[in-house]
Amino acid sequence: MFNNPPTMSPEEIAAALARGEIVLIDVREPMEYAAERIHGALLYPLSTFDPAELPHDERRPIVFHCGSGKRSATAFTAAAKIGVPLRAHMRGGIGAWKMAGLPTVTIDPASGAVRDPR
Repeated sequence: MFNNPPTMSPEEIAAALARGEIVLIDVREPMEYAAERIHGALLYPLSTFDPAELPHDERRPIVFHCGSGKRSATAFTAAAKIGVPLRAHMRGGIGAWKMAGLPTVTIDPASGAVRDPR
């Protein structure tokens, strides 16, 4: 169905998130998400991924992201097959997000405190 799912840049996704226009789904694994994540992203790991369990909101389509863009493209294709309202997946994953200078939520390894620059 989607050999090349549509993509969005990290900047486009950040703007859409700020406007409340999308639901951002992180398909990385729980340890990756715990170490660093995008504020507002929901975790649905690809290893246990069931597109039928995704939140459905016709007003806010889903955008997927992962570490580099490969897993999010896989998730997009699986969700598209069952008709989930989708918009795109993030080109370059969280790595591209960080390269664009966009903030992430992290854990301070010394104290365990959550660092959320938002």
